[in-house]
Amino acid sequence: MTKSELRDIYLNKRKAISAAEHANQSHLITQTFFERIDLRNVRSLNCFISLKHKGEVETKDIFSRLWHDHPWIKTFAPRINVRSGKLESVAINDQTNLVENKWKIPEPEGAPTDRESLDLVIVPLLCFDESGHRVGYGKGFYDRFLAGCRQDCAKVGLSFFSPSEQIDDIDEFDIRLDFCVSPNELFRF
Repeated sequence: MTKSELRDIYLNKRKAISAAEHANQSHLITQTFFERIDLRNVRSLNCFISLKHKGEVETKDIFSRLWHDHPWIKTFAPRINVRSGKLESVAINDQTNLVENKWKIPEPEGAPTDRESLDLVIVPLLCFDESGHRVGYGKGFYDRFLAGCRQDCAKVGLSFFSPSEQIDDIDEFDIRLDFCVSPNELFRF
């Protein structure tokens, strides 16, 4: 199936998840992330801030556990640069002020960091395939962002669903994930 077809299917599948199931599945994804992703050598991590109106996997508990249990890891979150239209990575902690942009995306205030400093990036997605390719919202923000990260920077997706067999219209600009965390499983690519 194409990205567009998969996008429609998985947006609808996500909408069908009840609030209770969303909370439960997000909790299980957080547990699986901390049980299965090795953070011992991670010093800086960028994680998306969940968009409630899009039904994304909730990342609040990931941030909280990082700040409480892994205080040596510097945490960052994405922000869209209004001039360039590109994602940048901004430091975030439990005191950081978040401001909604024009697309209702909460973003941290502050100066951006160099993407080259990131050891791990947690990316949002609608679905992914057995090869580690992902389908997002179709704007390419994360593919461009990830292209500027170090080669050894781990790219981790979070998904409510198991992988699709294959995304048919992958191109040279699509950046593959290294891992994807589902409620009870870690997929490695």
